Amino acid sequence: MPQMKARHFVVAAFALALVPSAQSVKAAGDRAFGEYLSLECVTCHQVTGRFDGIPPIIGWPEASFVEIMTQYRTKARANPVMQTIAGRLSEEEIAALAAYFGSLKSTSPAK
Repeated sequence: MPQMKARHFVVAAFALALVPSAQSVKAAGDRAFGEYLSLECVTCHQVTGRFDGIPPIIGWPEASFVEIMTQYRTKARANPVMQTIAGRLSEEEIAALAAYFGSLKSTSPAK
């Protein structure tokens, strides 16, 4: 019986050791999923990085993107359109969008 308890303890400890690594993968965001989700974003935010009144979102650091989108989602940042869009996104979706847009480089000529 003591061997059985020890085995359960080892299995539980191993499972707990995996939890932080699974969370860090989720926090990194799925770039391909972000690209899929980006279709709505690029109707206003140009994927070239060009600025025509709506700020470009490509090349942003992922942490900044997540923070800003979370502020829109919680209505801590004012913009009714962005609040509505961000309000529909999960944390996973925001992380995926951050990974995708953060990986892009501007192709727009400098003004």
